[in-house]
Amino acid sequence: MSASAVLIAAAEGGIIGDGRTGANLALGVGLLGLVIGWLALARSGNRTGTGSARTSGRSAIAIGAVGTVLAVLHLVTSSGGPGTGNGLVGAVVAVPLGLGGVFLGRRALIRFRRSDQPTG
Repeated sequence: MSASAVLIAAAEGGIIGDGRTGANLALGVGLLGLVIGWLALARSGNRTGTGSARTSGRSAIAIGAVGTVLAVLHLVTSSGGPGTGNGLVGAVVAVPLGLGGVFLGRRALIRFRRSDQPTG
């Protein structure tokens, strides 16, 4: 089974449960990307702490993008409207969560590059 087929089946909830499961998966992944992006942004300004802001920023971008793709796939493949139990509303909420992770990760990378450059 190809990776795109697994993503589509997971977004539809076909592999792991009912229709809400795909939306919940997208919500979880999007929220994880948002949290990692926020942490990367918090540590990008200073040079102390554990972990690298660059690695965390790139991870937030990747995880946020996966969450957004899962949510969009669920939106495209779900039938019915909101309130039908297919997870449509959860997928709608997951899109900005994933995009927020992407934007926070990108912001952390920009801030890290600015603080990494020598002054003077």
